[in-house]
Amino acid sequence: MDTAGDRYYLLDVFTATPFAGNPLAVFTEASGISGERMQAIATELNLSETVFVGTQTADNCFPIRIFTPGTELPFAGHPTIGSAHLLASLGLAERQSPLVLQAGVGNLEVRFDGEMARFTTARPIEVQPSSLDSTTAAELLGLSASQVVDDPEIASCGLAYHLVELSSLDALAQARPSSALWSRYVSPSGIEQIYLHVRTGDETRRARMFSTEIGNLREDPATGSAASALAGFLATRETGGGRWYWQIDQGIEMGRSSRIHAWVERDAAMTIRIGGQAVMVGEGKLYR
Repeated sequence: MDTAGDRYYLLDVFTATPFAGNPLAVFTEASGISGERMQAIATELNLSETVFVGTQTADNCFPIRIFTPGTELPFAGHPTIGSAHLLASLGLAERQSPLVLQAGVGNLEVRFDGEMARFTTARPIEVQPSSLDSTTAAELLGLSASQVVDDPEIASCGLAYHLVELSSLDALAQARPSSALWSRYVSPSGIEQIYLHVRTGDETRRARMFSTEIGNLREDPATGSAASALAGFLATRETGGGRWYWQIDQGIEMGRSSRIHAWVERDAAMTIRIGGQAVMVGEGKLYR
């Protein structure tokens, strides 16, 4: 039986090139799908994330739910960017007006600028000490202590990451997290995501993201929520108010090159925006 809720679209996000970036499945008419079925579908598709878009609640305003193969997330960047691009390309959302995606973390306002979609994080940056230090981070990643720049920190704009700065692109390429050491050093913190980053210029970074999914370590080719955490963290290390921009390249070591753009403004408060492109690569229909 063919129903609208069974149909979905496939996109590659944080790229304009098919088969690069981070793959995403989006169900645009998901109001009749239960949470249990959403999780089963996400597990079946086995992508980093699958998005379910509910019935429009106001002009240019849609609820979304985001699932990995193992759990529901309150916030994720590449589902936000991909869903915005898709809704606009299908004519369901207007590019000229702000689009609001109602996620578990809160409302994510998206604006379009040519081929770029940019969202503003729903929550401010929060920073706290990591359960890792430079020694345990190096051990976890199979690196020498000199390849870890400083003690890691935890940062979050709705989804928390251990931020680990490495000394070089060689160190980034060499990083191989150990499952056994992950259980010892990372899991007790309750935060199962680490974001490795290397400074490549005043406004550029290279990054890799590792997390656990259904008990297994996995790498993600483009992680907007981690990029927002990193950008917010970097801005906290600057003095006074101002505006900052970073281009974050990710997924290169996986053969899924991705580009994430991050802007931070700080006066009385801090505003963090994440932007990127997306390309539609296919569509499908579930039979069951």
